[in-house]
Amino acid sequence: MTLSRKASTSESGTTSTDSKCQQCGGTGWIRHREDGKEYFSECECRKKQIEESRLRFANIPVTFKDMRLKNFNIAAYKDEKSKATIRAACKYIKQYMSCFESEHKDGMGLYLYSDTKGSGKTRMAASIANELVDMGYQVKFSLSTEIIQEIKRTWDRDNDLSESKLLDQLQETDILVIDDFGTEQVAGWINDKFYQIINNRYVDHRVTIFTSNYPLEKLEYDDRITNRMKEVSYLIAFPEESVREKIAAEKNEAMLHRVAGR
Repeated sequence: MTLSRKASTSESGTTSTDSKCQQCGGTGWIRHREDGKEYFSECECRKKQIEESRLRFANIPVTFKDMRLKNFNIAAYKDEKSKATIRAACKYIKQYMSCFESEHKDGMGLYLYSDTKGSGKTRMAASIANELVDMGYQVKFSLSTEIIQEIKRTWDRDNDLSESKLLDQLQETDILVIDDFGTEQVAGWINDKFYQIINNRYVDHRVTIFTSNYPLEKLEYDDRITNRMKEVSYLIAFPEESVREKIAAEKNEAMLHRVAGR
């Protein structure tokens, strides 16, 4: 995955198509005339292209492209404590999403955490990201390690994207999802770059959603970063139970049933 992908369709600009739409002729707008007056309405092809552009820009892993809150698999958790934890997490997240316009205005994000890998944090973050794209928000999804690698690539003289432009993208995108935050080795410059990203987003009231295998207080980042995160993140615990293999097994079984039924 690469972070530097740009949205190719602007909400205020025109669409670009390989073949002209019969309704609008490829302009994205349909001309109408009524009672001697001329006006324009947005064509469905333009709406579709804007939606597709948002999805490309978001960079949400293809594995999770169909994930939404409504199909988040709570039944995959078998331990009773895990069930209670995930039900509580889902309840909080649904409440957060139901009043997202207000949360968005205040720049309030989420910090989804559990020590256990495969506990559903990334699936939930992707579900949220997909729903926000559906709602029309500009979203960017990335692993924390990918952000570091992309910054390093900008140091290559042959790279057209400068470090400052990449950081601007990460700082200015409406909603940034950083997956697996804290798994990276925290060198001095990495700490500084993440502080720059997180602090600028904090100042501008831009929503950041994190997933992590660590409680916030156990992150190796310095207090400048964690204090900012505490101020603008709702901390939501996830179960200490891995469901990754269970979900994969269920998908495999469903596929075998489909094949057998043909």
